[in-house]
Amino acid sequence: MVKDLRKDHTVPVTEDSMARKLVLSNGEEYPGTAFGSLEINGIYELVFNTSMTGYQEILSDPSYTDQAVVMSYPLIGNYGINPEDFESAIMGPGVMIVRDYNDCPSHYKSTETLSAVMARFGVCGVTGTDTRKLVRAVRDAGSMPVMLTSPETKTGEALARLRAFEPKHDAVSRVSGKRIREYIVKDEKHHIVAIDCGMKQNIVRSFTEAGISVTVVPWNTAASEILSFRPEGIFISNGPGDPDDCPAVKETVKKLIGQCPVFGICLGHQILSLAYGAKTYKLKFGHRGGNHPVKALAGGKIEITSQNHSYAVSAESVRNTPLEITHINILDHTVEGVCCEADRAFGVQYHPEAAPGPHDGGYLFQRFIEMMAND
Repeated sequence: MVKDLRKDHTVPVTEDSMARKLVLSNGEEYPGTAFGSLEINGIYELVFNTSMTGYQEILSDPSYTDQAVVMSYPLIGNYGINPEDFESAIMGPGVMIVRDYNDCPSHYKSTETLSAVMARFGVCGVTGTDTRKLVRAVRDAGSMPVMLTSPETKTGEALARLRAFEPKHDAVSRVSGKRIREYIVKDEKHHIVAIDCGMKQNIVRSFTEAGISVTVVPWNTAASEILSFRPEGIFISNGPGDPDDCPAVKETVKKLIGQCPVFGICLGHQILSLAYGAKTYKLKFGHRGGNHPVKALAGGKIEITSQNHSYAVSAESVRNTPLEITHINILDHTVEGVCCEADRAFGVQYHPEAAPGPHDGGYLFQRFIEMMAND
């Protein structure tokens, strides 16, 4: 990691030392100025998020591992960072790209600036970039590799590195917790085991606030060990990357189906679908934001949802499994929910725990609780 020049008084900070350049794999270049960590010459998957607030939760969401996130909302950093809104103890994105970074936050809970936290965790920031144009580039061409570098790097050199770039396939193993963690509540109603593939903390909060004790286990925990905790329900968490990169979790879930109610969110929903024999595919530019409309097919209710994923479950493949589709995305008709009533198993592609985003899907936690109560 390159040293943060702002903390080293022997190295003067100049406009040139803070200048950055983003080189896309399609040859486009975008200038900007650094904030946060001053590391350069990294390659990431370029994605965008349309949320107007919630940059702290996005920054600390492990599902963004190995990605450079363009924030479409122009002003970022204005309400600072507070200790309560972190979604994990690690940072997800490698780069956050914004139009206008504000380093003088105003909020009663703020204890640090966004830049200071990003510098401490090694997350690079780029400000002053034409994010409207950058979002359109991703929307039109799809997610693609992007290189963060200095203006001195020749375009040909950057493109050669981008062409040679091989994405990693071990993101879940890198972000999953390495030990078992217990969240025990007073007057416990039920106890579940959560398989941590990169779980957001607000999922744990949503369960514990409902009176559910949670035992969180690493992604590679065997089914026999999970069942040794005598859970009344199994939860499969969100996480980064391609669900096909998690065959071990899929095989574990296969052994757990039917033992007790099972609930999956985002990557967990995809892994549950794979365990039933469905298939997944990569979307052109994914769904990331806090205003995605989803239709519940039973009753036709429309929910406004928080989303963050690159992959989706193939609707055609679901037809050959015991699953049924329960929710669809209004914008592109992708699968947003599945269930198998006989096995008391269901999953949703969106984030009912929000953080950031609306709480329209919060009823799904109650549905899981009712399944355990009736089991």
